[in-house]
Amino acid sequence: RMEGQGSYTLPTGTEYRGALRDGMFDGEGELLFPNGGRYRAVWHRGVPVQGKYTFADGLEYKDKKWHYCDGYDRRFYTEMCSGLKPPGTSQLTNLDPPKKIPQGCYDCGDGFYNPETRVIVDYKLRFLRNADDDEHEWIIRTCRKAWDETIEHKPKP
Repeated sequence: RMEGQGSYTLPTGTEYRGALRDGMFDGEGELLFPNGGRYRAVWHRGVPVQGKYTFADGLEYKDKKWHYCDGYDRRFYTEMCSGLKPPGTSQLTNLDPPKKIPQGCYDCGDGFYNPETRVIVDYKLRFLRNADDDEHEWIIRTCRKAWDETIEHKPKP
C-alpha cells in the first residue's frame, strides 16, 4: 500500500499530491483538477476534514457568505477584478473571451458535451466521462450551445 509523501493520478486526470497512509489520503495534501482548480485539505483515512477549494482563476470558494454570481452580486470573478464590460457587450462566462464550442456541442463547465455521442471531453478534447440521462437533460436545459446556423446582421430598412 502507498505510504509517506507521494502523488497519485486518477483516471479522470485529477492528481493527488501529499501524505498517504495505508493506501489512503491521510494528512496534508491537495487535489489538482484538469480544469486548473485545486482543493487543499487535511485528510483522515481518505476523507477531507478541513479544506479549501481554489478555482483556476484564483477565486477561493467560501462555504459561508458566498456571494459569487448569486442574486446579491451577479458579476463573474473576472468582472470583479477587471470591471464590467460597456453596455451592450455581454460576458457569457468567467473566461473572456469564452471558449469556442465545437459545432453541435455544449459547454458544460468542465468541458464540451456532444449530445449525439453523450461524451464529455475536457477543453483540450480529452475524454472525461459519459453523461447519464440526468446529466444529459441538465446540460441540454441549462448550458451554452454552439450555434447551429450562421446568423448574419441585418440592417434596419
